Amino acid sequence: MQVKVEIGGVRLDKAVADLTSLSRSHANEQIKNGQILVNGQVKKAKYAVKAGDVITYELPEPEALEYVAENLPLDIVYQDEDVAVVNKAQGMVVHPSAGHTSGTLVNALMYHIKDLSGINGVLRLGIVHRID
Repeated sequence: MQVKVEIGGVRLDKAVADLTSLSRSHANEQIKNGQILVNGQVKKAKYAVKAGDVITYELPEPEALEYVAENLPLDIVYQDEDVAVVNKAQGMVVHPSAGHTSGTLVNALMYHIKDLSGINGVLRLGIVHRID
């Protein structure tokens, strides 16, 4: 994919994060690997982009996480066909991620609620909001 820089003066990694859906850390990773080009050339993350520069980048393939339903204790305060209110235990990780592939709230919800929504995308089940 390509984007044209309208206003220059910022670092390449920040410009990529501002102009694309890539995070700044992912942009840095791609810059270091030579996957992000400026006017067809490899640049460092600290390169100050100029108006008119054309940045070429790749969108990474989404990383699929294996979600496994687990029979973990949950304090479900309220549930109907549209919503569930859960009093999450302190310290319980919400979504599976690197280093936390099990024992999460999503793993528990998958066990207790069979029709858990995939509204937030196939690769990230359900939407969990925090109410403090």
